[in-house]
Amino acid sequence: MLFSAIIFGLISSLHCIGMCGPIAMMLPVSHNNPTKKVLQIMVYHFGRIFSYSILGFVFGLLGRGLYLAGFQQNVSIIVGVLMILVAIIPEKIFAKYNFSKPIYRLISKVKSLLGNQFKRKSTDAIFTIGILNGFLPCGMVYAALFGAVAMQNELYSSFYMILYGLGTIPLMSAVVYVSNFLSLPFRSKLQRVIPIVICVIGVMFILRGLGLGIPYVSPSNMSLFIQSNPECHN
Repeated sequence: MLFSAIIFGLISSLHCIGMCGPIAMMLPVSHNNPTKKVLQIMVYHFGRIFSYSILGFVFGLLGRGLYLAGFQQNVSIIVGVLMILVAIIPEKIFAKYNFSKPIYRLISKVKSLLGNQFKRKSTDAIFTIGILNGFLPCGMVYAALFGAVAMQNELYSSFYMILYGLGTIPLMSAVVYVSNFLSLPFRSKLQRVIPIVICVIGVMFILRGLGLGIPYVSPSNMSLFIQSNPECHN
């Protein structure tokens, strides 16, 4: 399930192009030194991935608590259902019930800091832009965090989000070089694939939680998770 994060990141980056693409295109990178430009772009990505890893760690603590409480299988099933709901519920519904309203001031502060960093042209400014970008509200990141919770371990959850971030690098890097490398109609067609991929990953989490005894897809209950108090039989 860990490596599903890379696929999820790659597919969801089609959505990122529309939402975070403008930020990537405005990066204060060097246009005269190709090598320096590549390094600066990677610094930006490392900043985003650093934020994702922190979010994964925090949500992993929640998942670990649920795991220790004995809800590991239920968590995997619930995560799968939530992913599918995120995929099939129209975005305008989420916009109507904006969950970020309670922390609107914090988000506004992040956006303000983000704007200030664009005025600077240093490597640390680009890294900071990546960090702040990673903390901005994003439906795809929320869906990935559902998967991170199901890892039941804060380190695995953090690694899950790192893999997710790595999956977004190819397209998010391409948009810096060629802002119109994907036409709007073609991009719209590709974005239709995103809900399908999310649903597939959601179904995988549900099957994982059901413990049907299917190797690699839905392992049995005994082998699904590492037990903290293993039973020894003579």
